[in-house]
Amino acid sequence: MRRKRLCEDPCPIARSLDVIGDWWSLLIVREALHGTCRFSDFQQRLGLARNILSARLRKLVEQGVLETRPSAERSDHNEYHLTAKGRGLEPVLRALYAWGKENLFAAETASAA
Repeated sequence: MRRKRLCEDPCPIARSLDVIGDWWSLLIVREALHGTCRFSDFQQRLGLARNILSARLRKLVEQGVLETRPSAERSDHNEYHLTAKGRGLEPVLRALYAWGKENLFAAETASAA
């Protein structure tokens, strides 16, 4: 089934989800915020299939969240770096982190006590 496109939706939340609305994309941005820039490092840290990682990176580049730059170490490789648009997602990830910590780990903390 093909996913519905939300790029023309009047709601900013819907349009945002059209760009970064799957968990792999947000986890890629999280890793990029921590300095990951090589394909192999994204793959190792996230444990995701090459084809899925490749598709998500391509989409994030097309949407202007990431940009590719030649690797300083190997001229035949590119690296992925956050753009200003991509770095703008940091508060979103911080909010998700805080929400998850507060709401999804409470049961574990209570049962451990």
